Amino acid sequence: MRVTPETVAVEHEWVHDRVDVVVPLINVVRNRLGPKFGTTVDGVTTAAYHEAVDAVFADGDRAVNATALIRILRDLDVEDDYPGFVVDELLGRELAALIAGDQPLRLLAESTFHYADVLLSEHATRPGPDAHAGPEGPDDVAGADDLDAALAAGFQTRLPGWEWTEQPSPFRVE
Repeated sequence: MRVTPETVAVEHEWVHDRVDVVVPLINVVRNRLGPKFGTTVDGVTTAAYHEAVDAVFADGDRAVNATALIRILRDLDVEDDYPGFVVDELLGRELAALIAGDQPLRLLAESTFHYADVLLSEHATRPGPDAHAGPEGPDDVAGADDLDAALAAGFQTRLPGWEWTEQPSPFRVE
């Protein structure tokens, strides 16, 4: 794999266009997690998702790493899948964390990745089109669902909507 500024631009556009799958999944995750934590979580809009995608890809260092992880997941397939289970989970978790940002958001995105991945395995829960194909990789590879789960987990964590992120931490020292 060769990653160039042009490759990053292509992946930026691909992730931007993935809105019809990622935003509904984000909102399903938020709708299911909110009550588990005794809160209501605001949904994510298309505009908010697009702004967050633009912000991730505006950070060149973050963008090149996200591009590499996206490309690997979109092309990753392992015969009989199970032996590859660990690697696609590892890469998906890392992509979610990279998108979310610094701690504690990074850790929350990693945890949310697994939740989103389980939701995707429930066929009836899968929102939007089921196509993963892009510049590299077929639409039925093992890493494809992990890619969608990673995008949803990373962006849902990065975006506002959770009450605790809307107020200053009670633990900060002034």
